[in-house]
Amino acid sequence: MIFSSLFKNSFSSAAERAFETPDARIIDVRTPAEFASGHLPGAENIPLDTIASAKLEGGKKLFVYCHSGARSARAVAYLKSIGADAVDLGGIAGYKGKLIGGK
Repeated sequence: MIFSSLFKNSFSSAAERAFETPDARIIDVRTPAEFASGHLPGAENIPLDTIASAKLEGGKKLFVYCHSGARSARAVAYLKSIGADAVDLGGIAGYKGKLIGGK
């Protein structure tokens, strides 16, 4: 229970950092259907299987998340390998903050 609470707070804190970073891009690497079910305000949907072909401006800080943290970790590893300034926010599961879309 305590670990679960810390994990949720960790995502919330990281999301807050993303919102406060000037010119940052928040990238949701879930599927379009998952994105439509609820995403962070200002997030862009770039599914993991399309990240390699996405147009990403150099110099912008990228904050990446998914559902549980597995896909975002893979995306950030790839983005860093091509020189992008990317941060893994982890998974949005259990996040209680404001979301766009969904129910």
